[in-house]
Amino acid sequence: MNDEAERRYKERAQKRKEHVDAKIAAATEDKGLLLVLTGNGKGKSSSAFGMVARTLGYGHKAAVFQFIKGSKEAGERAFFSRHPDVTWEKCGEGFTWETQSREQDIASAQAGWQKAKQALANPDIHLVILDELTYLVTYRYLSLDEIMPAIKARPAMQHVVITGRAANDAFIEAADTVSAIRDVKHAFRSGIRAQEGIDL
Repeated sequence: MNDEAERRYKERAQKRKEHVDAKIAAATEDKGLLLVLTGNGKGKSSSAFGMVARTLGYGHKAAVFQFIKGSKEAGERAFFSRHPDVTWEKCGEGFTWETQSREQDIASAQAGWQKAKQALANPDIHLVILDELTYLVTYRYLSLDEIMPAIKARPAMQHVVITGRAANDAFIEAADTVSAIRDVKHAFRSGIRAQEGIDL
């Protein structure tokens, strides 16, 4: 790289640095965040569980509530549920096509929500993951009138992550951060089974 190119590179980098530094300096508020991870793509729950790892890394407590999952054990549950600072509750009987009982699915969802509400009221819990919560609203297992007050009344510094497809507008409007994960390509559609450590 010649001297002129190096000079231009440094000039551009300095402008970017000044821009980023100004944004960082302007962000002065601390608060418990509500994050929504939605969309049809793979990785919503995986992203949420990454935040569990981050939370534990800082010595905080986390609680995970999985509302709709298959019957197979998942690697993240096998790992995190052994940690003393993680509460992990499986609050469903599996995907709706597995249970084939609306009454059973509603009862499981409501029982799980009662446990989740306790975590949402506990200031000792730094992070609450409400995994696949969006489906409970879509399928009318729970109403927004049951869910939103508990989320809004949580301790000031508690973070909450909601995952699942087709997030209700009420979740999106209330959220501080929303990520929509797009489905571009998936191995399953090519006949490849769910793989341990990747999908399970």
